[in-house]
Amino acid sequence: MGMPVTAHVRDADYDPAALDPAFAWLEHVDALFSTYRPASEIRRLDAGTLDLSDADPLVREVLARCEELRRATRGAFDARAGGALDPSGYVKGWALERAAALVDARELCLDGGGDLVVRGGPWRVGIRHPLQRDRLCSVLDVTGGAVATSAAYERGEHILDPRTGRPPAGVLSVTVTGPDLAVADAYATAAFAMGAGGPAWTARLDDYAAMTVLDGGRVLSTRRFAGRPPGA
Repeated sequence: MGMPVTAHVRDADYDPAALDPAFAWLEHVDALFSTYRPASEIRRLDAGTLDLSDADPLVREVLARCEELRRATRGAFDARAGGALDPSGYVKGWALERAAALVDARELCLDGGGDLVVRGGPWRVGIRHPLQRDRLCSVLDVTGGAVATSAAYERGEHILDPRTGRPPAGVLSVTVTGPDLAVADAYATAAFAMGAGGPAWTARLDDYAAMTVLDGGRVLSTRRFAGRPPGA
């Protein structure tokens, strides 16, 4: 999936080999959904060499959910935002949620490229400042649930507004917290794609909270976002 994945288990006697099923699952997901591997089903669907009816049931499940999210976000989340088929904005969180379910541990933090599935806790989670790599802009104490951030500081302007085909304006980062990482990741992607209009949309979300950093450093948070300033 083009990102590092790490698992943190709070148990000094935990056998690292017990994580093998979770990482085997992630390798299987990568083989199906990678946008980098020419033989992946996503690449073959995009190229027209594989029909959706013949695709793996997991691929059909994910693409159906992406379509539901496209409608729910009024087109701001779209698996074809850049023209090519790329459901990564949903797949990453979906895969990590299922991987976490394969780990028999009460205290777990599974980190995929900075997006987190957390079990037990509390876990202290820092949200990176979008302009200063060595600083945090917020800190969360998370007990169960998920944290997802969308921004351009790692991969450049890779998130496009599907409705315009251009990178969004006026926004530096969006962090979404909630019960499910797949949904949180998709919502963060959608809100970032909306640009300066994202905070008004996240304020209407049920069961999910958000923090948006706008150009100029202005920070807007929804009522239930539980972040605090670093050091507080």
